[in-house]
Amino acid sequence: MASTEYWLISAPGDKTCQQTWEKLNNVAAVQNQLSVNHKFHLPDLKVGTLDQLVGLSDDLAKLDTYVEAVTRKMASYLGEVLEDQRDKLPENLLANQMDLATYLTKFQWEMAKFPIKQSLRGIVDAINNQVTQIEHDLKSKSSNYNNLKSNLANMERKQTGSLLTRNLGEVVKKEDFVQNSEYLVTLLVVVPKMYYPDWQSKYEHLSDMVVPRSSRMIFEDHDHGLFTVTLFSKVVDEYKLHARENKFVVREFTYNEEELTAGKNELSKLINDKKRHFCFICWIHVKAIRVFVESVLRYGLPVNFQAILVHPHKKSMKRLRDTLNQLYAHLDSSATGGAGDTVDIPGLGFNTSEYYPYVYFKINTDMIGDHRP
Repeated sequence: MASTEYWLISAPGDKTCQQTWEKLNNVAAVQNQLSVNHKFHLPDLKVGTLDQLVGLSDDLAKLDTYVEAVTRKMASYLGEVLEDQRDKLPENLLANQMDLATYLTKFQWEMAKFPIKQSLRGIVDAINNQVTQIEHDLKSKSSNYNNLKSNLANMERKQTGSLLTRNLGEVVKKEDFVQNSEYLVTLLVVVPKMYYPDWQSKYEHLSDMVVPRSSRMIFEDHDHGLFTVTLFSKVVDEYKLHARENKFVVREFTYNEEELTAGKNELSKLINDKKRHFCFICWIHVKAIRVFVESVLRYGLPVNFQAILVHPHKKSMKRLRDTLNQLYAHLDSSATGGAGDTVDIPGLGFNTSEYYPYVYFKINTDMIGDHRP
């Protein structure tokens, strides 16, 4: 199985950005087969001032963590909704009708959703607001889903067990009840087997206004029988009282299976919820803005760098890291000590234990496992 880890990196343009791309691809893919690489296309984003970029850098680090967390929550929630079909989760996690890896490797900035004529701060705030709304909706839907799941579980529990507690919707039919009557009503009564003779002799006399010969046994388990009896609705309370005195239990019964079926349909609608697709799209746009901001802060103006999405082969990660460190060692001598060195660099919004001579962000497209940033 291919690795789900990608490295979004950037390096300053040589004479041209194309040369930067060719140099990396030649060393990492052509000569050594350490990775598969893709150009990561960025639009002409507005730079703003240096102070604004430093402030954005810190905010973007927090937003990146937040959007990834919401994206993973969305995936986890979808896995719950899929239940027995959880193995189909990857094919249900899509972005613009593409699987997540394809969306990432073929990334194109979505101009309609995130217009680049606005400032970077404007785009970042818009993403934050949209993801906050998605998270709010997710909490609400998750709560509704859990309630519904609980109702369904209760219903399933009641499909078996004693006639005193089980769901009677599974054992009765429409024709067991008197239909469309203003005055008459059919009750369902649970009678212990030992009291069957008592029931037959007494049910017509437990109150006035009982329809003669209206009782019929419609279901039986190990200990009880379920009987119908039809009477005038105005004597129901009196009938229940006298039935209880004789150890006959009148079940409160309302046929609401349609309600639960409608609930199941709601769940299938959630699987097609477009917002879950949008969450991943937001996350990759945050990564794109981060690589832009850090590249300008690191390499300076005018904007001249190449962003590259590197997909390391699983067993080659350490060699690839060493190769990249050698390739870009001239950019920053303090970083060649490797990932173990901790460097305090103000304004660079990433974990300094992962500081390299080139701009670097990790992306893991596996939404099922635990990949905390």
